[in-house]
Amino acid sequence: MEELVIRDADVVDGSGDPAYRADVVVDGGRIVSIVKEAAAAGCQRPKARRELDAEGLVLAPGFIDMHAHSDLALLRDPDHSAKAAQGVTLEVLGQDGLSYAPVDDRTLGEVRRAIAGWNGDGDDVDFDWRSVGEYLDRLDRGIAVNAAYLIPQGTVRALVVGWEDRKATPAELDRMRQLVAEGMEQGAVGMSSGLTYTPGMYAEDAELTELCRVVARHGGYYCPHHRSYGAGALRAYEEMVELTREAGCPLHLAHATMNFGVNKGRAPELLALLDDALAAGADISLDTYPYTPGSTTLAAVLPSWAGEGGPEETLRRLADDATAERIRHHLEVTGSDGCHGVPVEWDTIEISGVGDPALAGYVGRTVRESAALRGESPWALARELLLKDRLAPSILQHVGHEENVREIMRHRVHTGGSDGILRGAKPHPRAYGTFPQYLGRYVRELGVLSLEECVAHLTSRPAARLRLADRGLVREGYRADLVLFDPETVAAGSTFERPRTLPTGIPYVLVDGRFVIEDGRRTDVLAGRSVRRTPR
Repeated sequence: MEELVIRDADVVDGSGDPAYRADVVVDGGRIVSIVKEAAAAGCQRPKARRELDAEGLVLAPGFIDMHAHSDLALLRDPDHSAKAAQGVTLEVLGQDGLSYAPVDDRTLGEVRRAIAGWNGDGDDVDFDWRSVGEYLDRLDRGIAVNAAYLIPQGTVRALVVGWEDRKATPAELDRMRQLVAEGMEQGAVGMSSGLTYTPGMYAEDAELTELCRVVARHGGYYCPHHRSYGAGALRAYEEMVELTREAGCPLHLAHATMNFGVNKGRAPELLALLDDALAAGADISLDTYPYTPGSTTLAAVLPSWAGEGGPEETLRRLADDATAERIRHHLEVTGSDGCHGVPVEWDTIEISGVGDPALAGYVGRTVRESAALRGESPWALARELLLKDRLAPSILQHVGHEENVREIMRHRVHTGGSDGILRGAKPHPRAYGTFPQYLGRYVRELGVLSLEECVAHLTSRPAARLRLADRGLVREGYRADLVLFDPETVAAGSTFERPRTLPTGIPYVLVDGRFVIEDGRRTDVLAGRSVRRTPR
């Protein structure tokens, strides 16, 4: 007898087709049968060792978070309710060009310092890996949800070239190609870049194109955080379209937003650019989060030249008064490339987390607010925080536009990604609320998307981008990564005031046919594993 039958569920299967009533039978980690309208037809109903009454609940494929920063959180926090409670059953890691494989001892230390604001410094993690394959093997020991990995181009460049702003030599380019090929062969699904973050931003388009050729040969995709989301955003998107067309590589645009005052109401221009490329045969997808503020580290807004040489050189420059004044001028007057070419507006930058508990009083206030309380300039305060906290502060950046968010999420190649940073006292609520926010606010309350369409955005579309032949749909033979939610009550519990509040209306989540959320509570099941690229 099979393990589980989910009875009388309203199945929204991920295809975008209308919902239907069915009994769904799960055994051995897979969906073994689907009996539609069993009760109404009066036919023999399937039986199993356990029956779950799903009356009033929607059964959907588990949600796929196309942009996650859980690279260390999955290892340090077996509970991981931040994602499991949202119905997420697969996360894509290695984002924005900076993560923890492939590395050597030097590069690992540098990367840990550089992205401490995303993931913490990692003192509570045993870094017993160096290669991509070894990191994926570590995930396979058991994690809360499944995870796929993108090779981080910035980390690869740090390993081979270092943190200098210069062109790679032919030998260095060959070595980077080799590392990307090895990572793809070991199971990565593609490559990411962070082209407003050092050292990845130092790569010229020709270098990126060559690496993308390697990714394409191995059946992967390129996921760039491109060179600007502010001034020059449209040109930056166009650059990525042209680059991947030249490389013959599929393109997935990370957190595809149009931010800052210069881009208010300009989402239709971006979508027209993408539609033209799609009509010409380009393979493009994108992800967004359903909120207007962004989130990153405070150090990320600095000009790129301030980061040359690595984190220790950045701190040295900040400590020097004359150099710090140059940094201030680039930030406040010129518009630093780290701040997307837009002069920084300190009243939009809210400190969301710090590494040093002694600095916790700054969390939840904008830089301008805290500076006013101390009677000093915003830059003086920001500089002090960066130095005292050794580049660890994370921030919210309140620079988005609701009309752009809604326009982009309607597009046919759109997928969902939380871009969730889980560290800090007041992280962005998207880390805990992205997927129920889509279902509750943008489907039920606002009607921006239909329920069937939204579920497709969050399941089958990302599965297709990841080339997963047995995930993303409720189909016989597919993996039993499933979520059951109440369409009338599902909602994000997280807010900017209480960002770690778990969602409501999602009582059951299964990973590999095992309950990781049951009756609205996290179980002790660690059914997640690495999801590796399928060889072509």
